[in-house]
Amino acid sequence: MDNIDKVFSTPLDEVGDFNFDDKVAEVFPDMIRRSVPGYESIIKYLGVFSRLFVKSDTNVYDLGSSLGAASMSMRRSISAADVKIIAVDNSASMVERSQKIFAAYESPTPVNIIHCNIEDVEITNASMVVLNFTLQFIDKDSRAALLKKIADGLNPGGLLVLSEKIHFANPVTQKLIDDMHLDFKRENGYSELEISQKREALQDILIPETFDEHRERLLSVGFRSADIWYQQYNFASMVAIK
Repeated sequence: MDNIDKVFSTPLDEVGDFNFDDKVAEVFPDMIRRSVPGYESIIKYLGVFSRLFVKSDTNVYDLGSSLGAASMSMRRSISAADVKIIAVDNSASMVERSQKIFAAYESPTPVNIIHCNIEDVEITNASMVVLNFTLQFIDKDSRAALLKKIADGLNPGGLLVLSEKIHFANPVTQKLIDDMHLDFKRENGYSELEISQKREALQDILIPETFDEHRERLLSVGFRSADIWYQQYNFASMVAIK
């Protein structure tokens, strides 16, 4: 059973920026399940995408891999031969735990877990790349360069799955969706204190954008299509094909 998220359950004298440290890594599955609507569905269907898009003798990249849920879903579903998954995360706590998770399961598809910033990883011979709620933590001025590197490293016909918390241009819609997301977190047992303190911790480091901004950027860096395939409230997952 997953550890219960209590990271923000007690009053803090000062709420610092959110970071993926030991405390967060320890409760991450519970935290994301209770905070991100549709997360389990997105993870499940990454396996479906991997069956459709991953080719033999290619690489698959999971950028911002956390505990490896996306990589695990893809590894279970990949039938192509001689495929390597490269999972990358800049949190030592996440990398250490994910290495133990993958070591417990045998598979013909190896997973190479790398501890570094995703901007520093070379993308080559890729048939599929996943950015699952990762780009939103990258500085806005650096996002186009990262996506350009991914597009350049994907083989023709390759797939990028980009999942993000999105912003709505219409303030009325934004308020409605924010309220619905707040209810989602309350229904999952988070207190008003936990919701408030986590929001404060994330406000300067998680910068959401509209779908139009995402789509225009993806098309500008070399993808021939970019559309939403899944959305619940203000959490959307996009597919971009080279």
